[in-house]
Amino acid sequence: MQTFFCPDQLLHTPQQFMRLGRLMPATDLPSRAESLQTTLHAAGVPVHSPPEIARTALEAVHTPQYLDYLETAYERWQDLRRPGVEPGIEVLPNQAPYAGMPPGQDRPPCPSPALAAQTGYYLGDLSCPLGPHSWRSILRSAHSAVAAAETVIGGARAAYALCRPSGHHAHRDRASGFCFVNNNACAAARLQQAFGRVAVLDVDAHHGDGTQNIFYANPEVLTVSIHADPAQYFPFYTGYAHERGTGAGLGCNLNLPLAHGSGNAEFLQALAAARQAITDFRPEALVLALGFDTYKDDPISVLRLDFDAYRATGRLLRELALPVVVVQEGGYLVEAIGPGLAAFLEGLHG
Repeated sequence: MQTFFCPDQLLHTPQQFMRLGRLMPATDLPSRAESLQTTLHAAGVPVHSPPEIARTALEAVHTPQYLDYLETAYERWQDLRRPGVEPGIEVLPNQAPYAGMPPGQDRPPCPSPALAAQTGYYLGDLSCPLGPHSWRSILRSAHSAVAAAETVIGGARAAYALCRPSGHHAHRDRASGFCFVNNNACAAARLQQAFGRVAVLDVDAHHGDGTQNIFYANPEVLTVSIHADPAQYFPFYTGYAHERGTGAGLGCNLNLPLAHGSGNAEFLQALAAARQAITDFRPEALVLALGFDTYKDDPISVLRLDFDAYRATGRLLRELALPVVVVQEGGYLVEAIGPGLAAFLEGLHG
């Protein structure tokens, strides 16, 4: 299985995020990716740096105005500094405008050219600080996902994109939940161009709200998400079982929320339901959004999975026998994500 990762993805080093009214030390640390690399090397899996690609691959998923903002925000932010203010302050919003757009419909571009206005418009919460090298990391993370998709299009049965920053909370024009560019949506969009019908299976602890929203009206992409019940858990506003898609995409979205405290048995039951939905949809290729924040000891998890659940996920992909792009999402207990990936690879390769 070919794997893609660029060292530039380690350059994004967020210093803080807001949690329950307090600015906390960041949990999306470069050490997460380093741990996963160690596991890949131990398994004898070579890691390739993805090629630089045109921004059009990202524009298949995101609006140009949003990408322009991500690329330029940090430098523009520094120009706003007043005398005596320390340099290097991260970009964070101080307002949250209400858009009021139905699911599956795009917002218009931000009506104001002011950076403060655009920051509130395009950064959806206080978990997405932009630092001096964030854009480079974001861009190369997306390149890893697209390179994995290109490898599968070229005939490989499976490819793994070690994406960091993660992506599944990124909407078409809004960052959220540590995510800026939706890596698995970029991979799915590229696969759709080559294969036609594509399925996305998300097994991160959190609902893949950005992915759902991007494809909500698309009848050629099935989105399935197994996640913790969002009623008392991020992202709160989406991820419920009644959300089935809209317009031509009605019936092409399936959410399988798990009660908090659920373990392997409940997860495997949801995985069986996901398998049936994917089989019924009859896609030509699959994207797996792989998260390890479902692990029982993860600092932000409310689920109680162990490594057997990740082994079962890999086994499901092997049994489906579809060309698959695996895109890394969350997982914040550094000591567990490496063994979690090893268990997944055991299941995938038998």
